[in-house]
Amino acid sequence: MFLMISINIHDGVAMPAPLDIDQLRTFAAIVDAGSFTRAAESVHKTQSAVSMQMRRLEERIGKPLFVKDGRSNRLTEDGEKLLVYARRMLRLNEETLAAFDENRLEGLIRIGTPDDYADRYLPEIIARFAKSNPNVELYIVCESSNDLGEKMARGELDIALVTHNPRLRQSEVVRTEPLYWVTSASHTAHETTPLPLAVGRRNCQWRQLACAALDSVDREYQILFTSWSSTVVASAVLAGLAVSLLPEAALRPGMRILSPADGFPPLAPAQIGIMRRPGVPASLMNAITQHISASLDNITPMPIAAKEEVDPGYQPLRSARLRPGHMMPGW
Repeated sequence: MFLMISINIHDGVAMPAPLDIDQLRTFAAIVDAGSFTRAAESVHKTQSAVSMQMRRLEERIGKPLFVKDGRSNRLTEDGEKLLVYARRMLRLNEETLAAFDENRLEGLIRIGTPDDYADRYLPEIIARFAKSNPNVELYIVCESSNDLGEKMARGELDIALVTHNPRLRQSEVVRTEPLYWVTSASHTAHETTPLPLAVGRRNCQWRQLACAALDSVDREYQILFTSWSSTVVASAVLAGLAVSLLPEAALRPGMRILSPADGFPPLAPAQIGIMRRPGVPASLMNAITQHISASLDNITPMPIAAKEEVDPGYQPLRSARLRPGHMMPGW
């Protein structure tokens, strides 16, 4: 492959040409969308235009960014390196433009989220949004998805991140991730009969899922800890007092994933949805929704223990998935 490197001449000194922000935006869109075709739709360009932008970006960098992997493309090592810098540059570009925007957003937006989502997702969402919209006040409520749905219905919140459950409430799915049985990596609560469980209250969707799954394999269990707080549930697991089920992004150091080989049935993936209140100014709603979606796209699982082998099915364009039996590194 023949690559060209562009340079500028300034005061008799050869200087590398600056990177093109639009090319970097398209590059990040390809990674987020998982393909050139879907990325073309998200950046409102033709697929040929997207391909041309990536050829020019590769010429500018002087390194191949993608490599063929069957019928799809995946990032090269240099592509992975560029992605880190590209996201930083895109965020800085957004912040810079926002700082000089006379029509920048102002006001209050009320956000609801369960505390297990807040623990993992809110830092990224708040950081991105606050930098771009320093004059918008964020009012944040942490309660269960059921309670948040009721608050949305009463008009007490403007937007909410909830566990998607179309039987109870309407929400737009913005993230899907595996749901795992977890135990302490240092204890054997998962071998106890009856099986001790730490779960949410009776109307918790995941509690109902856990009980139904264990009933389906005739596994005897006992609910020992009940709480809406993910911190309480995680503490019971880490202390070796109970087993629970958690979405991938909520796994913590010191936990181990349980599999059918351990006697635990597979679980349906967890879906995270967004609920929006009608009547919120479109500019404010679009801004926070875009930041939430972008932040969720950037979330990756905590790294697995170093002694574990790398999953041969890993694709750089996707978040690496943890596998049953993996242990999270200890504290």
